[in-house]
Amino acid sequence: MYRKQPKPVTQLTAAQFEHMFPDEEACCAYLVARRWPDGVRCPRCGAENPHKLPNRPWSWQCYQCAPESSYRFSHIAGTIFENTNKPLRDWYRVIHLMLTSKKGMSALQIMRFMGFGSYKTAWMMCHKVRAALIEDIERLGGIVEVDETFVGGLAKNRHKDKRGGGGGTGGIGSGKTPIVGAVKRKGDVIARVVKNVRAATLEAFVHEAVSHKVSLLCTDQWVGYKHLGKEYPHGVIDHSKEQYVVGAVHTQTIEGFWSIIKRGVVGTFHKVSKKYLPLYVAEFQFRYNNRMNADIFGTAIAGC
Repeated sequence: MYRKQPKPVTQLTAAQFEHMFPDEEACCAYLVARRWPDGVRCPRCGAENPHKLPNRPWSWQCYQCAPESSYRFSHIAGTIFENTNKPLRDWYRVIHLMLTSKKGMSALQIMRFMGFGSYKTAWMMCHKVRAALIEDIERLGGIVEVDETFVGGLAKNRHKDKRGGGGGTGGIGSGKTPIVGAVKRKGDVIARVVKNVRAATLEAFVHEAVSHKVSLLCTDQWVGYKHLGKEYPHGVIDHSKEQYVVGAVHTQTIEGFWSIIKRGVVGTFHKVSKKYLPLYVAEFQFRYNNRMNADIFGTAIAGC
C-alpha cells in the first residue's frame, strides 16, 4: 500500500538569511523579539518594562533588583553571545549552518567557511550553540521505541594508555560510548549518553523519558529491557531470530535516528570525544525534533 509522505519543510535559505539580517541592527532586533516576545524583562529578576537607556543602544536599566545601584543589561546579557568579540551576524551564520546541515558541520568547516583565524574560536562557538540547543522534553506517549547504540572506536584500535573498559554488554561495544534513546512514532526523540546499558540504567532512562500512559513500548531482545513488561505494555522484537517487524512492534524509527548520528560522527566530525558527546547528541536531537518546524532557526535563537 502506498504511504503518502509528508510535504518537506522549507528551511531558511541563504538568500532569505541575507534579506532578514542585512546588518547588525537587524540581528539585535531579531534577538530582542525572540527573547522577549511579550516585552523586555530584566534577565536577573524578571521585572517588566525596565528603563531603556537613551544613549546606549539595546541597553536597559532595572531598579527593582538593585534599587540603590540599579542593574544595567543589554540584549545579549545572559545569552551565549555575552562576553564574545564576534558580532551577532557571525553567530547567526554559524547557527544557520549547523541547523541546515542534516549531519552537522564540523568546527573546521565552520572556520573555513566563516574565515575565522582560529580553530578554537569556531570550536567554542559550536559548543556554545550545542549547549543552547539542549531541550527539556515532556515524557513520550503513544507508541514509543527504545534502543541503545554505541559510538566511538574500538578499544583495541586505541593507544594502550587510552584504552577503556567494556561497554557493559559482555564485550559488545568495548571501548565505545553507549547512548540510549526513546522515540515516539512520528514524534520527538529523547537521547542520553549513559555509563552502561545494564538493566538499572536502561530502566531509569525509560522512567524518565516514557510516560506510563504509553500504548506500546517496543524494544529489542536485550536482557536489560526484560523487566519493562511489568510496568508498560511491552513488545519485543528479536533480531537474533531475524525478526524486524512484527505487527506494530519494531525499532526501525530509533535505528534511523542512530544512523543519522553515526553518519554524522563518521562523515562530518570524524572523531567525537566521550566528554563532549552529550553536546553532539543534543544537536542531533534538536534537529530531529524540529524537522517539521519551518522556523527552526527562530526556535534556536529563542533558546540561546
